[in-house]
Amino acid sequence: MATLPATAQPGVRWTKSQVRYFLGQTIVYILVLMVVFAVVAPFIWMVISSISPQTELSAVPPHWFPDTPTLQRYQSLFSGTGEGQALPAGVAKFIHGLTSSMIVSLSTTLVCVVAGSMAAYALARLSIPGKNKFMVGILGSQMLPIVVIIIPLYLLMQQLKWMDTWRGLVTLYAGFMLPTVIWIMHSYFQTIPYDLEEAAMIDGCTRIESLVRVILPLSGPGLVAVSAFTFLSSWNEFFMALIFSGSLTKTITVVVTEFSSQFGTDYGLMATGGVIGSIPPLVLAFLLQRYIVAGLTAGAVKG
Repeated sequence: MATLPATAQPGVRWTKSQVRYFLGQTIVYILVLMVVFAVVAPFIWMVISSISPQTELSAVPPHWFPDTPTLQRYQSLFSGTGEGQALPAGVAKFIHGLTSSMIVSLSTTLVCVVAGSMAAYALARLSIPGKNKFMVGILGSQMLPIVVIIIPLYLLMQQLKWMDTWRGLVTLYAGFMLPTVIWIMHSYFQTIPYDLEEAAMIDGCTRIESLVRVILPLSGPGLVAVSAFTFLSSWNEFFMALIFSGSLTKTITVVVTEFSSQFGTDYGLMATGGVIGSIPPLVLAFLLQRYIVAGLTAGAVKG
């Protein structure tokens, strides 16, 4: 909560500026708390749902905190037995979804970092005709909703026979992530003095060698930032995975929506799968938080 101004002591009448300052700070804190609650509350409810027995989960009014928490659903996803039912197919599907998400996310990250860094370096250092228009085009492509081009993409993937394949998902994800990677790395490369490359080339390095030995090591925070961004975006993507993946390549975001039993959809099991599926991106975000912030802000100011 906002603190009182230093000059506003008990028994001392506040000035209008002090009142405005205090009210402004209070409103800011309230808005921040509302945003934090809106972001954190769904995940907390998902965790609560995953450890709540089915009877408490469907109780009216709902139990915000379970009286008898259970880890039965977590056990069922790895042992194949649920609450009175066998789930061997569900377990295999869940493990395959995790594997598919990991393969697609890592492959997309590798493609975007390698291709995006080289493209960004060329745009930042080489004299390319029309590169300013190209950068504007890159920025404009990010404003195009995926639903607008989903039908042409579907027809194209059918013609290439890339439906329900990992290379198809990686190509689609990389195509949508590359503009952001290029834009971020282009801004980051511009903050690195060109004199360092000239010194390396005077010592005998080619332009590619100066990029690999000088520029990329100095661009560590930026590379970590775009790698984390690409991985998290690929891992969490749902719309394209739902349309372009099938039984062979379904990712975890699609798999968790398909948990059901003979009595209907098992929302508790869906919540459990969501909690497990959110662990890798959460761990990555916590471990690389400092590098992500540094990488995304370092290129904001040129100099």
